[in-house]
Amino acid sequence: MFQKRIIVCLDVRNGKTTKGIKFKGNIDVGDPVEMAERYYQEGVDELVFYDITASSERRGIMIDVARRVAEQIFVPFCVGGGIASVDDMSGVIMAGAEKISVNSAAVRNPAIIEDGANRYGSQCIVLGMDVAADESMPSGYGVFVDGGRIRTGKDMLKWAKEAEDRGVGEIVLNSIDADGTQNGYELRATCMLSEAVGVPVVASGGAGRPEHIAEVLGPGKADAALIASMVHHGNYTIAQIKKEVASSGIPIRQDSLTDLP
Repeated sequence: MFQKRIIVCLDVRNGKTTKGIKFKGNIDVGDPVEMAERYYQEGVDELVFYDITASSERRGIMIDVARRVAEQIFVPFCVGGGIASVDDMSGVIMAGAEKISVNSAAVRNPAIIEDGANRYGSQCIVLGMDVAADESMPSGYGVFVDGGRIRTGKDMLKWAKEAEDRGVGEIVLNSIDADGTQNGYELRATCMLSEAVGVPVVASGGAGRPEHIAEVLGPGKADAALIASMVHHGNYTIAQIKKEVASSGIPIRQDSLTDLP
């Protein structure tokens, strides 16, 4: 049976893990290397590292921090932020990442998706897509770049389909409206996107309780759930989340949890 995934996101700014609400008001919540090791020990399926100000500051990713995180974990590791060329991708792969996330740079230069897929394979290329409700868009959702700061005029579904055609292997749907609220995922957008594309969709933004995760991983919805606040603030451990999600009938990897009470 196909198993759904729990992914922890480490948004990093100035070398520290940070968290905000709706992409604003970020505060530092810990050291990304120490946090990554803890989540790995707790049984997380994957980790994502985003250098959240690299694109807006027009600089490269903090590759040294990403490398130190990669040294502590032995699960799939995705790195993004400020990746604007295949050479940047090569640096991330050399630092220990299995997946590369492109977002703002892909909007500005969609060919980077094809270039990356041709060199490393589609399974390595992840599209990060920051979206918010926008009634002027055909799908009802518009795409933003530079950490949610700039409206692109692109429609969520049209851009996702183009990215899939260009070779992206996975799409992370970052809901700006739900981000950090802990009130639940943006289910409507997640369902629309999952139905529109043939690649795995990761829901991101809004998780506050295990039932939110179980809901977004239900039939016809996301293939994986990205979480941050609910573990960064110590409300839940990965083990607690997985056991509760599994109890809702969601197929999820639990081999790392067999010794837990």
